[in-house]
Amino acid sequence: MRDIAIFLVLAEELHFGRAAARLHVSQARVSQAIAEQERRLGGTLFDRSNRRNIQLTPLGRQLHGELGPAYAALCDSIERARLAARGITAVLRVGMLPMNVHDLRPYWATFRARHPTWELRFSHPPFHDVFGCLRRDEIDVLVAWLPVEEPDLTVGPVLFSEPRVLAVAAGHELARRTSVSLEVVSDFRHADTEIGPAYWFEGYVPSRTRSGRRIERGPLVRNPNEALTLTGLGEVVTIFPAHMARYGVRPDIAYLAVQDMSPLAYALVWRTAAENAPIRALTRTVRDLGPLETGG
Repeated sequence: MRDIAIFLVLAEELHFGRAAARLHVSQARVSQAIAEQERRLGGTLFDRSNRRNIQLTPLGRQLHGELGPAYAALCDSIERARLAARGITAVLRVGMLPMNVHDLRPYWATFRARHPTWELRFSHPPFHDVFGCLRRDEIDVLVAWLPVEEPDLTVGPVLFSEPRVLAVAAGHELARRTSVSLEVVSDFRHADTEIGPAYWFEGYVPSRTRSGRRIERGPLVRNPNEALTLTGLGEVVTIFPAHMARYGVRPDIAYLAVQDMSPLAYALVWRTAAENAPIRALTRTVRDLGPLETGG
């Protein structure tokens, strides 16, 4: 089962590093598993002539097309049986982009009280393909900042809105301040991501200030921890929602309020075609309780 999963993930990612990251294994483990499968089958599954851009061979495409649905059905059957043994009749997989899952516990507690046989599961999707996690059915609903303007996705109610803060190294020249403007931020390089689409990241960190000054993008980061590490080293400054001043406390980081940015709203987002009863139930819960006052 694990080797099948390795093949299917690599067939989606077409990149050994990304596949290994999704599977939480080493790249060597991915390579070994694929080589062993090819040896058993007697044919090549991937064209590796370009290691940075591998492709499925005709044999690989055939196996992927036939094996993917069968593997998914088998996993679903096993999971349903496991849950039924625990009295669980449904699972709602919630992907969290913000780090403040604890702040949002009134929603989770109310949902569980209303639906005791339904289970909530939380994860933090990778920055580079969060909407892809919805489209690949890896999560059911995403807590994402707005705006989200994707034709196949539905935007639900807002859970909370927060001002922005700027994270800087503890020894940074700005560290003694309590607040800054976006104009000041533009004097320093900001962490960049492969997040997409472009308009969405623009809503989080604009590429220009109101006066038109460009905010320089720095090295790529894949998650908040990488951004904090580079910030603590003084290589970049990073804009975050305000809750990171509580959830990202580190001795090498200082947080400053950003004066001239509007609050960042986070809402439920899901794939329209995949809407189901648990998604509707969580949506009702959020609407009933209303947006949360997080305190930043």
